[in-house]
Amino acid sequence: MQAAIDEARQGLGEGGVPIGSVLVHEGRIIGRGHNRRVQKASAILHAEMDALENAGRRTADVYRRSVLYTTLSPCPMCSGAVLLYGVPKVVVGENRTFMGEEDLLRERGVEVEVLQDPTCIELMRQFIAARPELWNEDIGLPS
Repeated sequence: MQAAIDEARQGLGEGGVPIGSVLVHEGRIIGRGHNRRVQKASAILHAEMDALENAGRRTADVYRRSVLYTTLSPCPMCSGAVLLYGVPKVVVGENRTFMGEEDLLRERGVEVEVLQDPTCIELMRQFIAARPELWNEDIGLPS
């Protein structure tokens, strides 16, 4: 989770939303990313999508033996990618700020572990207090 937190801090430092993610295969990080919607003027570069993109093209068996770590509960888009590629486990830093599609993931057989990590919670608390309009944009709410 520390690598995902480091990614979140990097995104914040770049002026983006402080959410980070890493994809781990057999104990080794193969993809890392952070929310880069602002930095890349992207509609889809949430942290999980960025980590998957940065992992590069992989065979299905690699995804099926990987774990995705993310500092915040994954949204419908990112959860869909987890399901599409068959990632069997997602470790979530926190879901107090935003409750993503954890129930859907569990219903589809994905193991979801939620840490309620104080660092992840505080990163989001401070960010939302400072940039509520950007947070609302990121999760699809009107500003």
